[in-house]
Amino acid sequence: MQQLLQQAQKMQQDLAAAQQELAETPVEGTAGGGLVKATVNGSGELQGLVIDPQAVDTADATAEETAENLADLVVAAVRDANAAAQELQQQKLGPLAQGLGGMPGLPF
Repeated sequence: MQQLLQQAQKMQQDLAAAQQELAETPVEGTAGGGLVKATVNGSGELQGLVIDPQAVDTADATAEETAENLADLVVAAVRDANAAAQELQQQKLGPLAQGLGGMPGLPF
């Protein structure tokens, strides 16, 4: 029983370390062929946003259309970055969660 508890404690420590690593890992998403780039951490928190000046060029559209297009690009870039963050989470946490799921008495 003691060995089982030690195993569970080690897995819990490994999981906490992986979560910390995720929180510190930047992941990038793009939209509009790179006109908008969003950076999130591995936990999905928005860390940065870069908008290429070409994305706000109003030569071919009204200011309102440009603003709507820019908003759409920002949303798409953030979604792309969050999808990449979720994939990273699966890679880092998936094996750990599966290991914890096999332990009797643990709610995973």
